[in-house]
Amino acid sequence: MDMWDPFINAVKANFENAEELIGFDRFHVAQYFGKAVDKVRAEEHRNLLAQGDKTLIRTKHQWLKNSGKTDNRSSRRREFMDITRMNLKTARAWRIKEAAAMLWDFTYMGVAIKAWKRLLFWMSLSRLDPVIRVGKMIRKYFWGILNAIRLKVNNSMLEAKNARIQQIKKIACGFRNRKRFKNAILFHLGGLDLMPRPTQ
Repeated sequence: MDMWDPFINAVKANFENAEELIGFDRFHVAQYFGKAVDKVRAEEHRNLLAQGDKTLIRTKHQWLKNSGKTDNRSSRRREFMDITRMNLKTARAWRIKEAAAMLWDFTYMGVAIKAWKRLLFWMSLSRLDPVIRVGKMIRKYFWGILNAIRLKVNNSMLEAKNARIQQIKKIACGFRNRKRFKNAILFHLGGLDLMPRPTQ
């Protein structure tokens, strides 16, 4: 689940061992890192532009991509990777985001705990307020991140289905009532047969 207290409290109210069951989704955690990077970038971009420096112009989406799943051979991406090696606050925040993305696939929990604690220490010394705030949030919900690593769970399938549902709604430009929306979801994702039955 997301690191949202009402979700957590609902599980705790119904399960005695809730803190052993709850895992915080890696993709939601990654969103917080991405937002922190974007806040650092936006502030630094304004400051650089005021000095006539256009280094960060049109780079917003490049900072948010996961380099582990991106082809860095394209010319535009190579130019971006050169920027990441510059002495920029945004580059520092980006390196922290990239490091965090690699900390979810551990087999041994002792190694995972040490790696995450090293990252949190780095974040606390970053002198980047958005990154420090994310670090404090991670510390608060660290137990659920460790559960997600131990249990090897994430919300990727659920998020993919939700994206399909949003696409269905967008293509239809909305639905007149909930029943029709529900039927469209069941038709596209649940194999609902809407063919008319022959009359006897």
